[in-house]
Amino acid sequence: MEPRKVIAYQKDLFIEQNKNVICQSDNCKDVHQAKAGQAEQINKEGQQGRALTEELMTIVCSSQNLKQAYKQVKRNQGVAGIDQMPTGKFADWFIVEGESLIRDLLQGNYQPQGVKQVEIPKPKGGMRKLGIPTVRDRIIQQAISQVLSPIYEREFSRYSYGYRPGRNAQQALKQASAYVTQGREVVVDMDMKSFFDEVNHDRLMYELSTKVGDKNLLRLIRKYLQSGILQGGLISQRIKGTPQGSPLSPLLSNIVLDELDKELEKRGHCFVRYADDFSIYVRSQAAGERVKKSISRFITNKLKLKVNEEKSVVCEVDKTVLLGHTILRSGDLVIAKENVERFKNSIRKITKRNRGVSFEQVISELNSKLRGWFEYYKHTTSKGLFRNLDAWIRRKLRCFRIKQTKRAIGLVRFLKKQGIETYQSWIIALSGVGWWRKSAAPQIHQAMNNSWFREQNLFNLSFNYEKLKY
Repeated sequence: MEPRKVIAYQKDLFIEQNKNVICQSDNCKDVHQAKAGQAEQINKEGQQGRALTEELMTIVCSSQNLKQAYKQVKRNQGVAGIDQMPTGKFADWFIVEGESLIRDLLQGNYQPQGVKQVEIPKPKGGMRKLGIPTVRDRIIQQAISQVLSPIYEREFSRYSYGYRPGRNAQQALKQASAYVTQGREVVVDMDMKSFFDEVNHDRLMYELSTKVGDKNLLRLIRKYLQSGILQGGLISQRIKGTPQGSPLSPLLSNIVLDELDKELEKRGHCFVRYADDFSIYVRSQAAGERVKKSISRFITNKLKLKVNEEKSVVCEVDKTVLLGHTILRSGDLVIAKENVERFKNSIRKITKRNRGVSFEQVISELNSKLRGWFEYYKHTTSKGLFRNLDAWIRRKLRCFRIKQTKRAIGLVRFLKKQGIETYQSWIIALSGVGWWRKSAAPQIHQAMNNSWFREQNLFNLSFNYEKLKY
């Protein structure tokens, strides 16, 4: 086939308009002019159990799939990789280099670029290593994931909840809570040591080959697994692991751990798994110890992964944490204490009194944080906690606002504007206590009461919790 026929549609694949929308030109055609649509082709292959067609890479490179992948990567707003190309510049780059890129992909000549490694602190200490591929590699990986995900979704366990369409942490917590309600009050809380750094490439490629018959696509995935990591100005080769942070790594991790899911199901265990975190629920401490020993052996010997013995425990359910929650023996969910403290630390940073930002900006930043946090924890039994947090946040804001007045006369003017009598305003303004103690004074509460905060559009945790429950 002539190369220009293969790539004729590529130049106009990504066209950015004024509204930042990606369009496709009318004369664009799919690679190889595939007869079946993307969804139809993938469904057919999934039903066969193994994608025997040699056209799977064609679907990855189809205009529809690449356009969808580009939109998803752009929505994620990731930072640039080692080539320093921002996401917004990819469309312009593709117009010039798109033909060559697609040709290399289809002919198996494409070579992924290195991955930029960054480290971010873990909540419980230590550093988590993230790999940031270049924009073009992120788009290609996203395109591969979009094709492979429907094939594997049919095979994945229903007790696996992480990074899967239509599944989330709340469903995993609900299932775990159901186990506890049934009397399984002892949990085998397993932790895998540096999972993303320990994935065995050969085992993963074997698992992929059982369902993917396109050798070109398999070779490309292996290249991504082995692509170098930029550290200290030098690129080092990777012989195991999959970089956490790439669009393809969640799917690959689920493929690796699906073997564990199947083993747990075969043994009849009650479990939930979210990414590399999984918990098994049993009725006694002795049963838990037996299960922990047996499953640890399976993970080490069969999956070639490492178990973190220090963090893997067998204990009563209310002595451990699952996805930021603690499950009580009644089956009710509460927010784990360390997650409450972590949340309060983030609020302290936003309301820090010497930030030099407007009160309105602080409210805006707080609302974004509060809405996201509430959405995640809204199914817990936390009425009292939400009420106490609301009161604490309001005091932090009162302290922030009165400090903005700077001097005694400024505070008096602010309080008088809120309806406080002059002599009462001077009493608090001239008191020798600090801003935090002043924020608890009756005059300050009267000036900035709950109604005043509603006028400032502050998100209220307890109000939204009550509204949700009733």
